[in-house]
Amino acid sequence: MSLDKVLAISGKPGLYKLVTQTRGGFIAESLLDKKRLSVNIHQNVSVLSEIAIYTLTEEVPLREVLSKIKKKENGKETSISHKDSKDTLEEYFFEILPNYDEDRVYASDIKKVVQWYNLLQKHDMLDFDLDTSDSNEEEE
Repeated sequence: MSLDKVLAISGKPGLYKLVTQTRGGFIAESLLDKKRLSVNIHQNVSVLSEIAIYTLTEEVPLREVLSKIKKKENGKETSISHKDSKDTLEEYFFEILPNYDEDRVYASDIKKVVQWYNLLQKHDMLDFDLDTSDSNEEEE
């Protein structure tokens, strides 16, 4: 599944799958408990495909970061939890993305990435890296 249909809604735990659009917003389904909710256009919503992580040289799309975690973990859940200490999270993230910008990427951001990866992995939604490698080859 593409990250274009996966949402993070401010103030709501976990991730949501876009179900359908409505006149005043859209309907989303929680990946945690499968409950659906109506989200209006005034709520702060982030589409995962539009999120990037700051590095010292560029912004790396979240898709690439999740793919690196998947490769490191051999497609399994992460060896750490999003509840681990700040130092543990930063050390783990440094292994994934050695040149991430420590001044602009906070421990709370790393917690979200780890939590999102585990949630997407649990729902077998990490196959988006196959889609992007095909489109990158076509662009070249």
